[in-house]
Amino acid sequence: MDGRGGSNEAPIAPKSSSRTASHRTMMNQESITNLFDREAIRDCLHRYCRGIDRADEAALRSCYWPDARDNHGSYSGSAAGFIQHALNVFKTKPRNIHQLANIIIEFLGATEAAVESYFTALQRGPDATGEIKQVLLCGRYCDLFQKREGEWRIVERTVVYDWVEKQRPPKSSEAERFGPRQPIGAPHPNDPVYELSKRRVAAKNHPKDLIGSGEEEP
Repeated sequence: MDGRGGSNEAPIAPKSSSRTASHRTMMNQESITNLFDREAIRDCLHRYCRGIDRADEAALRSCYWPDARDNHGSYSGSAAGFIQHALNVFKTKPRNIHQLANIIIEFLGATEAAVESYFTALQRGPDATGEIKQVLLCGRYCDLFQKREGEWRIVERTVVYDWVEKQRPPKSSEAERFGPRQPIGAPHPNDPVYELSKRRVAAKNHPKDLIGSGEEEP
């Protein structure tokens, strides 16, 4: 008590205020986790594009879980088998350009998400007879992502095609067409982007590869 008959003790906050603050803190944490999860999913999608365009096997393998499936139109089966299929295509030295847009992420739970990503892909390379073909593809990657041990990867992918346009490939060589516009994009590890990675003080590899070689795929 003070000299005026009042109390020196601070008033006790109503329990409802404490509950509100606790609820707000929990909601803020959920929002932060949601943002981190979304960014991790986007990073995986972009890493896939690098893997395909740069013939980067490690980047490509880091996008799928070991039990993942991929329905890619020309290929349907395990993700390991698709990667092996892609490695065989890489040997023909194709020119691939994949771009993503309109990425919609719908969380089905804390560790699962349905993801739709619009893609545009320009692909040029030899067919089975050795003739150079060029095609413009537009469509969507419809993916089921799962979070395991804190990491998001694709567990199921279906490629939906919305546009296919066969194009006449240029007859001149890339050196002739590009002229002074150098350097020209190249497969891993010769593309200039990998020189940037070497400049990092602390090297950080792709997430540990958990997918087999794919050679067991019939």
